[in-house]
Amino acid sequence: MAKRLLLYIDANKILHKFQSGFRINHFTSLALVDPIDNVLEHLDNYKHVIGTYLDLQKAFDTVNHRILLYKLWCSWYFI
Repeated sequence: MAKRLLLYIDANKILHKFQSGFRINHFTSLALVDPIDNVLEHLDNYKHVIGTYLDLQKAFDTVNHRILLYKLWCSWYFI
């Protein structure tokens, strides 16, 4: 099932090309190349660069799973 899902995701280009989590031959270090390149390019052109960093790791721990499953079921049911 996982292989079929990944094939579908790749074939339909659902994920961003730099999305690296849970994908074969996609490394998190490679995901940083594009943003770092953009920052350096802007700095070379004497432009300002601002970064906003969010840690969402614990965000899913606070979700009420019963409500989430209900909402997922409703969204699937009404498609």
